[in-house]
Amino acid sequence: MVDSGAVSADEEESHRPSAGLLFGKYELGKLVGRGAFAKVYHARDARTGQSVAIKAVSKQRLVKGGLNAHVTREIAILHRLRHHHIVRLFEVLATKTKIYFVMEFAKGGELFAKISKGRFSEDLSRRYFQQLISAVGYCHSRGVFHRDLKPENLLLDENLELKVSDFGLSAVADQIRPDGLLHTLCGTPAYVAPEILAKKGYDGARADVWSCGVVLFVLNAGYLPFNDPNLMVMYRKIYKGEFRVPRWTSPELRQLLTRLLDPNPSTRITVDEIIKDPWFKQGYDEKKSRFHQEDSDLKLPGNEGGRRRLNAFDIISGAPGFNLSGMFREASKYEKTERFVTGERPERVVEELEAAAKEENLKVEKEEWGMKLEGGKYKIAMVVEINRLTEELVMIEVRTKRGSWGDRIRPCLIHLSVRSPVEAVYRVR
Repeated sequence: MVDSGAVSADEEESHRPSAGLLFGKYELGKLVGRGAFAKVYHARDARTGQSVAIKAVSKQRLVKGGLNAHVTREIAILHRLRHHHIVRLFEVLATKTKIYFVMEFAKGGELFAKISKGRFSEDLSRRYFQQLISAVGYCHSRGVFHRDLKPENLLLDENLELKVSDFGLSAVADQIRPDGLLHTLCGTPAYVAPEILAKKGYDGARADVWSCGVVLFVLNAGYLPFNDPNLMVMYRKIYKGEFRVPRWTSPELRQLLTRLLDPNPSTRITVDEIIKDPWFKQGYDEKKSRFHQEDSDLKLPGNEGGRRRLNAFDIISGAPGFNLSGMFREASKYEKTERFVTGERPERVVEELEAAAKEENLKVEKEEWGMKLEGGKYKIAMVVEINRLTEELVMIEVRTKRGSWGDRIRPCLIHLSVRSPVEAVYRVR
């Protein structure tokens, strides 16, 4: 979780028109959790009666804490994921000072609270581990690596089904360096894989498997496999994979834990191998659990005709009225910004813009992120950033310093675009 500080009374009132609702939609309830940069509230959708969790995040504190990238990444990642055992993000809303995540409400609370009362039976440990591996394997298939798996980030719904949450430290495949590895040091010390501590690069999927192994150990034992008041002593135990399995552990589970908590990532068990493990397989429906993707729920409003419309998770970092990028970057020296979304390839966008620039006799300077266009009769000065949002969609952001580029270049962009300009927020249900 991230703490924003409380939703101020003044700010809440500004979004409580006549019915006393947050944004005219949600009846805000009690505080259910807090972190360093956010507070989480239980709320009710006034239209449907559905319980939701609303995480209120302070933009100012995010900037000061340097966590803006974590929030935008979490939004983008949660848009990718639709799985029964992953907390769902319904909507993102914002004011000048706060960002609000409207999420699935996990009525059962944190798994940590349950295990703190005593260890689970081996059967119950297996059940939750199966649900965890189902979610984690699905994330990996979508190019997402959680990197902070622990009981505090595993929630339970009203039916006591597992829900993986808090993707703020997650990485995506795009962050993998040319050596094929991730390099960011992150995670919770007692759950982090030894290769992450070594700071030499690591495979995100194998690091997640290690954390899953620690979680399974905790469920079965009721305590951590690697723990010591002296952090360096604990790290040495992690490096060597030194732990003792409780006497009540079955031989089959003992063997699986040994393979999960293998300090050598190259020989550590993989998700595919876990699913074939005899202890794990008991009562496990691979077809239902491993591939339980709710992609059918990804229909967007206005998508009935087959053309995909950009939604809040894709555009929240750049949408007019809810522009998070302006909160995270220095003020732009350009006077005007407009955004377009297209289904064309980035290369085609560049070709079209080059042709339009040639007609206006503009100087074109290509960059890795886009291009700069300057000169001409109208003394145009503009920057064009081209960013891929999804496999199908590309966002074109145009910033101008002066001149009538809108009259000269805009028709080219409108010709390419799916929507122009980009609208602020769309709901995904």
